[in-house]
Amino acid sequence: MHETIEALSTFPARLEAYYAAVPDEHRHWRPSSWEGIPSERLTAAEQVCHVRDIEIDGYHLRFDRTLNEERPVLADLPGEPLALERDYANADVAQALAAFRKARALTVSRVSAFTDAQLDRVAIFEGKRTTLRGLVHFLCSHDNQHLAGLQWLLAQMQAVRTRG
Repeated sequence: MHETIEALSTFPARLEAYYAAVPDEHRHWRPSSWEGIPSERLTAAEQVCHVRDIEIDGYHLRFDRTLNEERPVLADLPGEPLALERDYANADVAQALAAFRKARALTVSRVSAFTDAQLDRVAIFEGKRTTLRGLVHFLCSHDNQHLAGLQWLLAQMQAVRTRG
């Protein structure tokens, strides 16, 4: 679990660096095709807002429910509908990054303090049985999907530049 907590700890800086690599004029850019994207079909700015909201409204709540309820059924928060509902296209990304950094610090503090008995608590997520420990790994996996999504967008931007 130590490696996963370390990955969770370093993710905000990595997210900020990947987002900073996106040229300002392309932060809201959408490719003509989303085929092959390893994350939700979200612009670079929307990826950041989604990660923030999943941290707070997704995983914080999932952790709380798993700790306090018997076998809770945990809701999914699909990124694309959330982006429309919360108007990510017009969000202040600097504020989203700051809010995410604060939320992730809380996540890391909490996860680091979970006992083995807590980590073994069971929940149902995405229709399958998992544990609190499993949810922590899902969160780390989700982080990596969005870093991959940002890299994919950068690759698509480069492909468009070289064609034109």
